[in-house]
Amino acid sequence: MKPTLPYNDAQTVTLAIITVVLPFAAFVVNFLLLGKSKASGWVSTVAILASTVLAGSVFFNVWNNHTIHAQQVWFTIGATKVQAGILLNNLSVLMLLLVSVIALPVHIYSTAYMKDDDGYSRYFRYLSLFCFSMLALVVVDNLILLYAFWELVGFSSYLLIGFWFTRQSAIIANKKAFIMNRIGDIGLLTAIIILYTQFNTFDIETLFGNKGLISLSNITNGEWTSAIGSIPALWQYIAFGGVFLAVAAKSAQFPLHTWLPDAMEGPTSVSALIHAATMVAAGVFLLGRFYPMFNGTELTILAIVGCFTAFMAATIALTQNDLKRILAYSTISQLGFMVMAMGVGAYSSSLFHLATHAFFKCLLFLVAGVVIHQVKHIKDDNNLDIDPQNILHMGGLRKKLPLTFIAALIGGLALVGLPLTSGYLSKDGILIQAFDWSDNRSGILKLVPYTALFTSWLTAFYVARLIVKVFFGEFRLQKMNPHIHIHMGDGNWQYKLPLIFLAICCLFPVFSYSPVFYEDAWLYKGFLQANFLARENMYHYIIPVLVNILSVVVIYAAYAIYVKRNTWSFPQTGLLFRISFNEWYIDVFYNRVIVRFVMWLSKASYWFDRKVVDGLVALLEKAGIALAAIAAWLDRYIVDGILHLIADIVHAIGGFARRFQSGKIQYYLYSMLLVLITVFILKLIWT
Repeated sequence: MKPTLPYNDAQTVTLAIITVVLPFAAFVVNFLLLGKSKASGWVSTVAILASTVLAGSVFFNVWNNHTIHAQQVWFTIGATKVQAGILLNNLSVLMLLLVSVIALPVHIYSTAYMKDDDGYSRYFRYLSLFCFSMLALVVVDNLILLYAFWELVGFSSYLLIGFWFTRQSAIIANKKAFIMNRIGDIGLLTAIIILYTQFNTFDIETLFGNKGLISLSNITNGEWTSAIGSIPALWQYIAFGGVFLAVAAKSAQFPLHTWLPDAMEGPTSVSALIHAATMVAAGVFLLGRFYPMFNGTELTILAIVGCFTAFMAATIALTQNDLKRILAYSTISQLGFMVMAMGVGAYSSSLFHLATHAFFKCLLFLVAGVVIHQVKHIKDDNNLDIDPQNILHMGGLRKKLPLTFIAALIGGLALVGLPLTSGYLSKDGILIQAFDWSDNRSGILKLVPYTALFTSWLTAFYVARLIVKVFFGEFRLQKMNPHIHIHMGDGNWQYKLPLIFLAICCLFPVFSYSPVFYEDAWLYKGFLQANFLARENMYHYIIPVLVNILSVVVIYAAYAIYVKRNTWSFPQTGLLFRISFNEWYIDVFYNRVIVRFVMWLSKASYWFDRKVVDGLVALLEKAGIALAAIAAWLDRYIVDGILHLIADIVHAIGGFARRFQSGKIQYYLYSMLLVLITVFILKLIWT
C-alpha cells in the first residue's frame, strides 16, 4: 500500500480487506478441516456476521467522506507497471455493506433450511465462496481483478444453482446460466482490452473517477481521443456493447435473461442471495462503475432495453404458477427498472432501488422458502404427487403461517411500491425522473416512462395474485385431499429472525425520515447527480398519485378475482395468455433456432472433422506408408543392389589381383616383361 496513506485510512482499508477475506477463510476452514460436520454452517455464519460488523465500520468511515484508494505494484511487464489495490468510495462501501447485511440472514436461515440435506457442509462452502467473490468484486480497484472476481461470482453461482446435481433439471439450469454468462464475460473482457488500449491503464479510479481519463476523452470526427492518443470511435461503441452484454447476462436483461428463472433449481436460500445482493446486483454495480463512459445514445439504449425488460418480465409473471418463478420474473422486471434508471440519468435512484430491492426480494424468497418447505412436508408425510412450488395447491396459509404472511405482505407492498415502504421511495424516484427525461425527446422514447408506469401496475397485480393465492381463501391442497395430515408452522428462530429483520428493513425509516419524499433518503443523497430535480416539478405530485391509486385498485381487482371469485376474470386462453404463460416464447425460439443451429453446426463440424480432416489425415497416412514402401524397395533393391554390385566388382578385382601375388620372383619378372611389351605395343598402335 502507499506509504503516505493516513493512519485512519490505512486502518479502514485493513478492515475492508478483513471483511472480504473472512468468508474465504470460512470456505478454507470448512473445506480443509470440517468435512461433513454441521459446524460448517455456523463457521460460515460467524464469518459473515464479523464481515457485516466490519463492513458497517468501513461504511461509516467512508460514506459521504473522501475516497480511499490504496494500491501497490502488482506486476511489471516491460515498462508497464500494473497496480492493484482497494478502492473505497460511496458505491464500494454501499455494496460492501449491502452484500454482508443480506448474506447474514440468508446464512442464519440456511442453518435451519438445509439442516437435513446431505450436502449441508458443501452448501456452506459454496455460500462462503460466493460471498467472498462478491465482496471482493465491489472493492477492487483494478479491471483485471474486477474481471477475475466477476468470473468467480459466476462460477460460485454455477455451483449453487446446480447444488442438487443429481437432478437433471438442476444440471441443465446451471449449464444454461454458465453458458449465457460466458457470453457476457466475453463482452466485458473485450471492453477491458479496448479501455487499456485507449488509456494504457487498468486502474478504475484513474479511468472513471472525478476528472478521470474517461471524462477527459471525447469523440470528434470519427476518432475517440484521449490524453494517451486516439483510436477510431467505433471502438468506443464496441466497448459499450461489451459492457452491455456483461450487464445483460449478469443482471438478466433481454435478451440474456432466460437463465434466471431456470436458476430456481437451486435451494431457495441461494435464490434469495442471488436475486438480492450478489449475482444479479453485479450487473447494475458494473453500470455504476462504468457510468462515466456512456454517451447519450448509449444511455438511451440502456433506457429502452431496461424498460422493455421490465415490461416483458412483468407480463410473464402474471400467469406463472411456480412460486419461485414468479419471484424470478419479478427480479428481472425490477432489474429492468434499475437499468432504465441508469439510462434516463437517474443514477442515484437506480442504486437506491438496488438497495431497497435487495431487502424486499430477499424477504420474499425466504418467505417462499418457508411456504415451499411446509408444503413439501405435507407432500412427503402424505405421499402426494404434487409440486410443492405450485401456488395452485396453496391458499389460506395466513392462518397457519401468521408471521410468514405478515412478512410476505410487507415485502409485497414494498415490491409494489406503496407508501410507508422503502420500495415506494426508490421506485417513485425512477418513474418521476423517467418522465422528466422524456420531456425533451420525441417518438418512441416518449413511451418509455408510460411503459414503466404501466409495468408498475402490472407489478401490483402479479404480486397481489401471488399473495392472495398463497395466503387467502381455502387451502386448496386440503380441499382436494380432505384426509391428509397437516402440520404447519413458521418454524424456529432461525426462520423467524431473518424474516423479522428483513421486514423491518423494507420500511421507509431505514432509508429516510420522510415516507413521501425520496430526495430526503440518505442513500439517494449519497449519489446525488448534478441534474437533480426540484420538488416543484409537477411529476413529483402526479406520478405518485397515479401509481398508488391505480395500484390499490389493481390489488383489489386481484383480490376480487382470486378470492371473491367474481364473474369477471382474465381469460385462460387466447394469444395474450399463451404469450405470457409461455414466457414470450423466447426460450422456445432459442431452443428451436439458436440451439438447433448450434447443434447442427456442431454436427457439421464433427462430420467435417471426421470425414474431411480425419480423411485427409488418413489419406496422408496411406500416402506416407506407400512412399515409405517405395523408399524401402528402392533402398533394398536399387541402393543396396548397387552397393552389393560394387562390392562384388571390388571383390572380383581383388580376387583377380590376388592371383598375381604368388611369391615367386620369376613370376614377377615375367609379369613386368609382359607389361612392358603391352605398353610398347599400345604405343606403337597409337602412334
